[in-house]
Amino acid sequence: MSPPRDRRAGGAHGQADAGSAHGQADAGGAHGRADAGGARELTLGRFTGGERWVHWATAALIGVCILTAAFLYVGPLAILAGRRRLIELIHVYAGFALPVPILLGWLSRAFRRDVRRLNRFSPHDWAWLRSRDRRRGAVPVGKFNAGQKLNAAFITGSILVMLGSGVLLFWPDVLSLPLSTRVGATFVHDWLALAIFVVILGHIWYAVREPEALHAMRTGRVPRSWAERNHPGWLAEHEAGEHGG
Repeated sequence: MSPPRDRRAGGAHGQADAGSAHGQADAGGAHGRADAGGARELTLGRFTGGERWVHWATAALIGVCILTAAFLYVGPLAILAGRRRLIELIHVYAGFALPVPILLGWLSRAFRRDVRRLNRFSPHDWAWLRSRDRRRGAVPVGKFNAGQKLNAAFITGSILVMLGSGVLLFWPDVLSLPLSTRVGATFVHDWLALAIFVVILGHIWYAVREPEALHAMRTGRVPRSWAERNHPGWLAEHEAGEHGG
């Protein structure tokens, strides 16, 4: 990736978000858990262990890229840290490694199935975007809502652009690039990095506001009541898969 002026972020996973599909086949069927009152609350499998690994491995690499970029780009931090060349190399290799978790994720059938879901934008997704009340289950949203699909598309595309611009910035002499190309790559890399940082902050903010979704990325399971409110289409599919064997 790039030297002094770079920054990298990705995530598929949107990323964040890629999980199981049909009932027990991917992340397990329905189970119960005790709520605050001691009653058993039905939970559903949403993400497999492999999918959660892809998410957290990508998140860790993004975190390294953001942190090292801050020490490379912000003057006071650069002076504080010193060892600029080491930080630069960590940043570059973390950026180059970003596609690796996603590529390994393709070994998982559940991951591939959810990628197909993320790539489909249905009329329900447009209805969800127009809706002012998205938490009552009125729109039969599937496993991923329109916001999650847009986030996944943006992060995945950004990984590719940042990777390409980072290569141009890291090896300009090897590639015999003219100055105009270097300037253009720097412009794209820096401003897209800023956009990614803002999107990542938004992703974290939504995750903190939605503890059930964050819990799903930690344990792979969500309460049935949450699925009914937020992803009724996926809940219907999940239960149809269970009853269909």
